[in-house]
Amino acid sequence: MTMRERDVMAETRERHAEAIRLPGEDGGSSLREGSVLFIGTATTLIRYGGFTLLTDPNFLHAGEHVHLGYGLTSERLTNPAMEVSDLPPLDLCVLSHMHGDHWDQVAQTRLRHDLPIVTTRHAALELRGQGFTRPYILDTWQSTTFVKGDVQLSVTSMPGKHGPGLVQGLLPPVMGSLLEWARAGEAPRFRMYISGDTLLIDELAEIPRRYPNIDLGLFHLGGTRVMGILVTMDGRQGVKAVRLIRPKVSIPIHYNDYTVFKSPLDDFLQEVRRAGQKLPSEVRALAHGETYRWRVERD
Repeated sequence: MTMRERDVMAETRERHAEAIRLPGEDGGSSLREGSVLFIGTATTLIRYGGFTLLTDPNFLHAGEHVHLGYGLTSERLTNPAMEVSDLPPLDLCVLSHMHGDHWDQVAQTRLRHDLPIVTTRHAALELRGQGFTRPYILDTWQSTTFVKGDVQLSVTSMPGKHGPGLVQGLLPPVMGSLLEWARAGEAPRFRMYISGDTLLIDELAEIPRRYPNIDLGLFHLGGTRVMGILVTMDGRQGVKAVRLIRPKVSIPIHYNDYTVFKSPLDDFLQEVRRAGQKLPSEVRALAHGETYRWRVERD
């Protein structure tokens, strides 16, 4: 372990020891309504309980390229629904892993460098090297909690595997995430699962056992292929993951944006239609720039 790795790990242990308080009002945040805006790829803007979160920031434009490692690149085919300059003030970012289509040069240069970023150990070290001062490392099933006003947000790392067999060793480690909003001392009011760039692996079956009541799931699809090998869920795996996790509402993301995405959104929607009423989740496919809103019965 390098000295930089030891420093990052030591700081992370201290941060996990207690909840991280973020600036904000001392009370009055509503837990009645929330929203997810789909910006493109795996980039979403989540607003709920007084928190504003960004996931997997990717703001390149059509015709620009990302680097995927080992000399591989991929061209973006779409534009993001909004620019970094259009973002509201952010409380934190959840980063599933360090790949160019999830953390690009725009994020690296234009997001504020003291933004709290919850991510993997591998990505945190990369972020430190880029000058970001507040990465929070999560290992699988580990949690960290943020507090803003009278609402707390817990982020827990979920299992994820970006490639099969030996291919996994060539790809950056990836995590899914479970987000839980609650008032202090109370049960979670809303739970959201974000798959990250994972394949359908056996370890995902533990998620519904530990968290049987998930309100919303964001599923990374696209059927990404690197050197012909599947490294993210395609339409069929995506529907199987929905069946397994069983969120009340499922939203597909991470599709149609890059040339390495080989399974379009229509593949997933066809599988959803085949499943029909047997699928234990309402599926809401969002266009880039579209917002899904939810309402919780009690505040």
